[in-house]
Amino acid sequence: MYSISMLRRFFFFNAAASSSSITPSSSTTTITSKKKSLVFLGSPQVSATVLDALFNASAAPSSSFEVTAIVTQPPSRRDRGRKVMPSPVAQYALDRGFPSDLIFTPERAGEETFLSNLRTLQPELCITAAYGNILPAKFLNIPPLGTVNIHPSLLPLYRGAAPVQRALQDGVKETGVSLAFTVRALDAGPVIARERVEVDDQIKAPDLLALLFSEGSKLLICKLPSIFDGSAKVNAEPQDDSKVTLAPKISPEESWLSFDEEALILHNKVRAFAGWPGTRAKVLVIDDESSNNHNILELKIITTRVGSNDKIRDNDVHDIAFIKDALVFPCGGRTDLEVLEVQLPGKKVTSAAAFWNGLRGQKLKTL
Repeated sequence: MYSISMLRRFFFFNAAASSSSITPSSSTTTITSKKKSLVFLGSPQVSATVLDALFNASAAPSSSFEVTAIVTQPPSRRDRGRKVMPSPVAQYALDRGFPSDLIFTPERAGEETFLSNLRTLQPELCITAAYGNILPAKFLNIPPLGTVNIHPSLLPLYRGAAPVQRALQDGVKETGVSLAFTVRALDAGPVIARERVEVDDQIKAPDLLALLFSEGSKLLICKLPSIFDGSAKVNAEPQDDSKVTLAPKISPEESWLSFDEEALILHNKVRAFAGWPGTRAKVLVIDDESSNNHNILELKIITTRVGSNDKIRDNDVHDIAFIKDALVFPCGGRTDLEVLEVQLPGKKVTSAAAFWNGLRGQKLKTL
């Protein structure tokens, strides 16, 4: 953790630099008002989209704020555990030339050393976007203008850790992004603004998440003036607790597909769990020459669509067929799930056609 004296030295220099400037055409010193201090909290790649928007907005001549510190998750092992690397937000900030001594990586946002350093910076506003840590009251009491969160749902719908995934799993046709003040209760603060987004029936969670944070970034920049002048807090809309729905964290155990369910339910699950944890299925591989010679194969299901229900079924309702470009899995309610891409353990993603050709005449059945 970085020393308070180091932070004070930077803060003094930064304040001095922003309070006066020398124009190239004159030796006259122009006195300007000090910019408001904003601290950003975020960790994954989608958060870097928000940070990029804040950096760009703060660089504008008319900007009234500056990003004075960044808080993100500690470095972790990535690339199959080979390397300890900074979070995507930290890496992006470093690539933009942001001072490394003003990128904080506490294990918990309630650590006293971290909070002491944050108080030294005197932030007027904190912005969070998928930070990944619970913010205690001691943190929330520091910025006088409060903490504003970008949440990828239309609050009070889908409060919780996995709003995008749960919305896709439910097959929603519309979702959106909300700007809301952070309070101690999870995602329960007054809403400043919302932006609605139509949901394509093929979009997957990582793509929808990126879209929502992109829209959320624009919404944030639009609303920052009202947040800074206090009118956003006055006009923020309390959430209707009677309309709350929850979006609990996803567990790896949820990733298995059961073909007793209807195809649409499974298709929505594939889209929702894309990226992590993914969706998996076990299929029976039967040698064409002897039905006694078989083994169970675990597949990761990558891309799907709902079948048209006009295909002629074979005698066995468990038979998996290959039609045109898809593996056709029979599902509950006499529906079909068309699987377009799969992945075998330890292998790269492959098309259904390439996978089918690799079977060399063996048959597939659902379990």
